[in-house]
Amino acid sequence: MIVATGATGNVGRALVAQLTAAQAPVRALTRDPRRAKLPAGAEMARFDPAAGPAALAPLFDGATALFLHMAAVGEHADAVLEAARKGGVEHVVMLSSGIVEDGADQTHPLYVAHADLEERVRLGGFGWTFLRPNAFATNSLQWADQIRAGDTVRGPFAGALTAPIHEDDIAAVAVRALLDDGHRGAVHRLTGPTAVSTDEQIHAIGRALGRDLRFDEVPPEEVTEAMFPHVPAAMLPALLKSFAAAVGVAPEITSTVESVTGTPARTFTQWAQDHREDFTQGN
Repeated sequence: MIVATGATGNVGRALVAQLTAAQAPVRALTRDPRRAKLPAGAEMARFDPAAGPAALAPLFDGATALFLHMAAVGEHADAVLEAARKGGVEHVVMLSSGIVEDGADQTHPLYVAHADLEERVRLGGFGWTFLRPNAFATNSLQWADQIRAGDTVRGPFAGALTAPIHEDDIAAVAVRALLDDGHRGAVHRLTGPTAVSTDEQIHAIGRALGRDLRFDEVPPEEVTEAMFPHVPAAMLPALLKSFAAAVGVAPEITSTVESVTGTPARTFTQWAQDHREDFTQGN
């Protein structure tokens, strides 16, 4: 049995769908199973990470592997890991971040959070695999409200280059790490297949929608929190600093998705096609 935290998030939902398609037993943890809308083949269980190890323990009965998503466990990671260990989990596949690497700014809040959780997993006595994706293609959903309202998107750093990765590709690598031998102790750095600027992402979304979208670049000092609705306000300055450093700079591009799964990573154009409805339908 594989236990999946963050089962209704972008990566977690894709992971559960792919595991059930592979007929692998998966227990999807969610705060509200009635509203989860996950595949019928998945076992669903209510998850309250604050409940403590004893209350969490039954979630790991019969489990041998855990997909660990930091956003799903938050400050209760130690309790979740303790319950997983007592339940018999031997292997943890953790969704970490590409910011964790040699030479990184170790004061960056994203680095601190992910590096700390990686260390907790290591010290927990599990076999482990760390997935370190760089830019998520789903970050582009931050523009959805502006795109629904009109054909102009306002934001900073039109020339910032990233290699956004499709959440289905992250999930596909996680599936292989969970089901195949040879991934314990591995760190998989994950990216999309090509570099794409902020401006090019907007145009790709426009083509998917059959619309002529344009990006109106604003100076960083004029950026508002509303332009990044899914980013905690305290983290926004560090994020803008990262974007500034990416202007005109070729991003890291890896072939890990293809080497692990046998299938090339999806392009941002494919991601935009897959997410057309997210830019046309309200929340």
